Amino acid sequence: MGKKFLIAIDLGTTGNRVFCFDEHGLPISSSYAEFTQHFPKPGWVEHDANEIWESVVKLLPEAIQKGNLDPKDAIAIGITNQRETSVLWNEETGKPIYHAIVWQCRRTTDICNQLKEAGHEQLFREKTGLVIDAYFSGTKVKWMLDNVPGARDLAKSGKLLFGTIDTWILWKLTGGKSHKTDYTNASRTLMFNIKEKIWDLDILEILNIPRTILPEVRESASYFG
Repeated sequence: MGKKFLIAIDLGTTGNRVFCFDEHGLPISSSYAEFTQHFPKPGWVEHDANEIWESVVKLLPEAIQKGNLDPKDAIAIGITNQRETSVLWNEETGKPIYHAIVWQCRRTTDICNQLKEAGHEQLFREKTGLVIDAYFSGTKVKWMLDNVPGARDLAKSGKLLFGTIDTWILWKLTGGKSHKTDYTNASRTLMFNIKEKIWDLDILEILNIPRTILPEVRESASYFG
């Protein structure tokens, strides 16, 4: 029997890292690679979600080989990630419909101001625990639905999925079988009711975001696929 080990995938803002740990939590090996930052306009920040996935595909075997490990002996994989950064993809093709909009991106400032002017600040704060700000995922998703050609039609057909980076990588790792996230990521989207632990329908209606595109939410220490 080979040496059992655990894998951690760290999905950062400027690069990805994969760690292998023994059963006692001691590090065995790691691999790292940076990915491209895209700045299409002043204040806009994007990532290529496919490039992030391809990086993970490259780094996983690298870390395993460095540790002289057998992938069959992996016990589990855990994911940690930049939160808020948002991806929309076509469930049928498995391809993103637009670059991932990064947490740093300020393109939705006007949308946030409109929400504040409409008097929604207290509602959002009470339900999500967050202030209305372009930092969080909700207005990024709204922007993509409103500005990416065909996005809303794809959502209406039930073929569009949303996720933060953890959800995107989990979906890819499981061959499209697991569309899930955890409470820590959901709570940073500006769409999640932290008291009831559900996607908030009132907020989704205000943002005009369909519930059908959102992932299932589970506790962090859960089986995801």
